[in-house]
Amino acid sequence: MNILHIDSSILGANSLTRPLSALTVERLVAANPGARVERRDLGENPIPHLTGADFSARGQAIDPVLAQFKAADVIVIGSPMYNWTVSSQLKAWIDRIAVAGETFAYTAQGPKGLAGGKRVIVVTGRGSSMLDARYDRFDHQEPYLRTVFRFLGIDDVTFVHAQGVALSADARPAVVAKAEAEIDRLFPLPNVAA
Repeated sequence: MNILHIDSSILGANSLTRPLSALTVERLVAANPGARVERRDLGENPIPHLTGADFSARGQAIDPVLAQFKAADVIVIGSPMYNWTVSSQLKAWIDRIAVAGETFAYTAQGPKGLAGGKRVIVVTGRGSSMLDARYDRFDHQEPYLRTVFRFLGIDDVTFVHAQGVALSADARPAVVAKAEAEIDRLFPLPNVAA
């Protein structure tokens, strides 16, 4: 199994999503001994935003970002919510992996995803809580990511939300504990025979 671990927080050691996405990867590796993990830190080493020249050059050279994505069986993404959506760093990565003829195709019947068979796990970090009715229709993160991956042919997408961290000065420990419990439930440690 090839696991691609994407971090997209700009907050470094203060990130909510970095340790939670790392825990998810740790659990996947524990359940799949021998799994190979590649990590791409978009906060520390951002990918340049797509330019017209980049777009025109597609197909003339192998894009290492696209090749890394295509080689992955499982993609774990740490995605903080910035201004109700994904970070611009994550959007730049998406623009490099959504490539006609590589990960999707236009057909007479409409678009067809070519990257099926992968699994995506997204760990989000949110200052607000989308469970609060006051924020109904504010979430442009999960729907956007589901749409992107469905467009690429990936239907196996799981979300773990760490949300409400900015609602009070002491909210973070409980938010993290709840997200860790969800990761424990989704990806339990394998039983080890005594």
